[in-house]
Amino acid sequence: MIQIEEMRDMIENSDVKFIKNYIESFRPFDLAQCIEQLESKEQIKLFEILDPAMSAEILEYFEPVLQYRILNYLEEVLTTKVLNKMSSDVVADMMLAIHRYQAEKLLILLPVDYGQKVRTLMTFPEHTAGSLATVDYIAARNTWTLEQTLRHIRKIGHKAEITSYVYITGNKGELLGVISLKKIILTEPQTQISEIVMGEVISVPATMGQEEAAELLTRYDLVALPVVDKQERLIGVITVDDLIDVIHEEATEDIQKLGGSQPLAEPYLKSSVFQLYRKRIIWLLILFVAEAYTGTVLRHYEETLSEVIALAFFIPLLIGTGGNTGTQTVSTLVRALAVGEVQLRDLFKVVKKEVTTGLLTGATISLIAYGRALILGVDWNVGLVVSISAMTIVIWASFVAAILPLILYKLKADPAVVSSPFITTLVDGTGLIIYFTVAKIVLQI
Repeated sequence: MIQIEEMRDMIENSDVKFIKNYIESFRPFDLAQCIEQLESKEQIKLFEILDPAMSAEILEYFEPVLQYRILNYLEEVLTTKVLNKMSSDVVADMMLAIHRYQAEKLLILLPVDYGQKVRTLMTFPEHTAGSLATVDYIAARNTWTLEQTLRHIRKIGHKAEITSYVYITGNKGELLGVISLKKIILTEPQTQISEIVMGEVISVPATMGQEEAAELLTRYDLVALPVVDKQERLIGVITVDDLIDVIHEEATEDIQKLGGSQPLAEPYLKSSVFQLYRKRIIWLLILFVAEAYTGTVLRHYEETLSEVIALAFFIPLLIGTGGNTGTQTVSTLVRALAVGEVQLRDLFKVVKKEVTTGLLTGATISLIAYGRALILGVDWNVGLVVSISAMTIVIWASFVAAILPLILYKLKADPAVVSSPFITTLVDGTGLIIYFTVAKIVLQI
């Protein structure tokens, strides 16, 4: 574990050799977390000592504003070296996050061709495949021999983010295929690439959503996805580590939505109390107003309650059971939709499966509910009302929770908004209507 005070002492003593040896014994991510806690002057002094390659790796874990501040304070020669070692997708994200005049100041430090590629990446909207792509890949012409390709790999391979695959392009930059480095090494050097290249390569358009791209990568067990423009020209590659981050972000967002809150834009500890308030209050107010109809239902059945007071004992039990059932169903389906296991065409299958499951769980719960009613000493007919209601509410909750996510999916809305609180609120009121309707029929009141 990195000791911050120990690092501060080393920086203060300016023991360059010792600092480099010490730094190399830790991973860039751990170093980034530690360096973030140092004073600004200490951060700059440390980056002046580190090798540009190590500095670039560490900087990639910082927020864009901090990345720019450190690069801006370094000498221009060192800034240029570090900037050219950073991944192009990270550089593009930083440029988009800072002021355009600040971005221009850094972009002119990049080689003209490389800088133009970074500018191209900056044109794609956030959360698209193009915005995630890196230009740090290896491409070869389909007219080259494998010997020429290997020479090219040796020349530029140290800059590439992925070297296990070489992407084959035509004269106009169009993507023609892909070939593994293993195949290049094991095949005769004079063989032409066009003879062994694997065609029908899986690629994604730059405008595709990042979540769809991540799903494609996991479906086919790929380590990288080439990104192409409208003319099928290769503009970049998305590596698996970037898409793992996307999967993590999307899962976090869905979980937060399932809790009835808008997703946070920043990590939890970096979010202020006001940000948490702003993200939560809207949904809480909506649910608060929606929950009011539960009171309206109770008011409507006030006469029924006054005749059989024992019915009130079981209200929390029944509406809680209905809400829990709906929550379980929604959570399962939202995830199934997110990973492509379920489509709208499966609506009938989903409803059949969930209602059948609700029938089984409802039957089990109804027996327990009847026993609980008898233990409380109420009349057998009240226990029968509770038992029938419990089963009916569970089936109803399963049905509603099965349909709503698929309907929202059809309407191009995020199914995660059918969150636990929303389903609970919906089932609470309808569950009470079911309960009192059963009571009036069975008890004849």
